[in-house]
Amino acid sequence: MKHKLFRTTLLLLLAVGYTLSAFAQLPQRTPENVEKYKKICREYIYKDMKGMYREPGQALKYPFLAPGSNQYLDMLWDWDSWLSNIALRQILLENGSEKDKQQALKYEQGCVLNSLNYGGMDGWIPIWIERNAPSREEMLKTRNPWKDNMHKPCLAQHAAFIVKNMNGDAEWLRDNFYVLQAFVSKYLNFHQHKPTGLMYWQNDHAIGVDNDPSTFYRPHGSSGSIFLNSLMYRELLAMAYLAECLNQPDISKTFNDEASKLAASVREHCWDERDGFYYSVDLNLLPVERPDIEALLPGELYFHVGQPRTYDCLIQRLSVWSGFMAMWANIATPEQAKTIVERQFYDPRLFNCASGIRTLSPLEKMYNTRASGNPSSWQGPIWINVNYLVFRGMINYGFEKEAREIAEKTVLLLGRDYERYGALHEYYLPDNGEPVLNKGFQNWNLLVLNMAAWLDGKEMVTEF
Repeated sequence: MKHKLFRTTLLLLLAVGYTLSAFAQLPQRTPENVEKYKKICREYIYKDMKGMYREPGQALKYPFLAPGSNQYLDMLWDWDSWLSNIALRQILLENGSEKDKQQALKYEQGCVLNSLNYGGMDGWIPIWIERNAPSREEMLKTRNPWKDNMHKPCLAQHAAFIVKNMNGDAEWLRDNFYVLQAFVSKYLNFHQHKPTGLMYWQNDHAIGVDNDPSTFYRPHGSSGSIFLNSLMYRELLAMAYLAECLNQPDISKTFNDEASKLAASVREHCWDERDGFYYSVDLNLLPVERPDIEALLPGELYFHVGQPRTYDCLIQRLSVWSGFMAMWANIATPEQAKTIVERQFYDPRLFNCASGIRTLSPLEKMYNTRASGNPSSWQGPIWINVNYLVFRGMINYGFEKEAREIAEKTVLLLGRDYERYGALHEYYLPDNGEPVLNKGFQNWNLLVLNMAAWLDGKEMVTEF
């Protein structure tokens, strides 16, 4: 009986051990492991990189870059193609011939040109374009270009990235530069809250950070998103650069001036001295109106006339990763950046975890890591573009130790995913790195190579 009990116990222990090994925690962050998984990442990415190439056809008149995985097999997405392109250039730098680079150029430019092909005088450009998409005219029969979100403000940045890699040659863009100006001007004219100067989302549809609680299910036109405003600041600088390359200095100055004004607005309204972080803001306030004396009944009071509100927005103190975007965009002052690192990065209750940077702090009641599509889950899981953008912000302000930590965690996370499954996934659990959804997703995950290059002290391709 004792032998039987012993054997049963042993089998149970072995089974538990097998289960734990099958779902082991992330590898220890040692120099040996980092080197091992850098090598694994490079081997797979070099081999698979052309899986993002797509040929022209139907609605997409130019070759383009797709995110990968069956979920996004044949679609052009806005910030996906931009960040994928930055990773692609790193791959080509490390492992590409001149012929490879020339071949890639048509896919890079095609991402921008396909989007501009769906632009117009009103400035609206769709967030994504499927191969079998209807014409722009047909699209606008079911969408309101003044009330719907559009392509995120990264289109000029994507174009500027390509132009910079072409040593300032923007002639391929000249015929469509007006369409690009109309796009950026639409943000300035119809997505900008005049009292604060901040950009806002029209609604919560396809904002990229899908269920970010500062925007998700909030009233339309109310979210002065720090994510959106950080992107827009860099978009304006990219427009200034492109105009300069096209010998249009007056237009360049206009966009530079707009960038300076936006940065000042973000610093004024989105920085929270109490928490030491940048937050999105709530613009959903009732207007301040003068009393209509003639409409009052005898003896009736008109409320609030003694002291109406003197502020134009309210900070949303929600611990969302995008507060770090102010460092990526170079909007934060050096003093603010130091505070962000000390109080937000180093507080273990907030963002920093075994797999990198959580998209939402576990202290928030909305924290949720379960698998979700439409919307994708941005209420806690790890996204590699987030790791990359926070990493880049750390470098911008000289926080190299912190940048190294994020980069090494990303290498271990993705190298282990390749090792176990032979592919990457769309997003991951924060504490053990388990993949959550969409095996075969490439996209901005390939930015791990840019981070690995920086770790090795080699040339790193960066966004404009």
